[in-house]
Amino acid sequence: MQFLLTGFRDDVGFRVFAFQGVAADKTRSPFSVRADIALIRKYGIRVQELPLLCRGILELRNEGEPVRAVIFTEEDMRLHSVHAAEEKEAAARKKPRRQPAAEQTPAEIQPEYVPWTAR
Repeated sequence: MQFLLTGFRDDVGFRVFAFQGVAADKTRSPFSVRADIALIRKYGIRVQELPLLCRGILELRNEGEPVRAVIFTEEDMRLHSVHAAEEKEAAARKKPRRQPAAEQTPAEIQPEYVPWTAR
């Protein structure tokens, strides 16, 4: 099943994302995911990331019998935070360290100036 974001609304400290689930036979069904705004701040999740994270939760939880209303739990947020920190650390290890430039004077760096001469 594919999930298409159709919108969101704020509901007393929560952001509720609405999705349309599209089955293989093209039938559509409504789904929703609730995310606690205070918890996303606690775990350093940006609001811009929420729609994709919520879609991912729907995809994981709806492999068998579909669940129409899902909550993005604190445990889900904690796991995402740990995974994101691991990815950031791995990326930092891959990035080559830049060596500082050797101490050179501008004359050593710039090619020698040759004034234009008339022929």
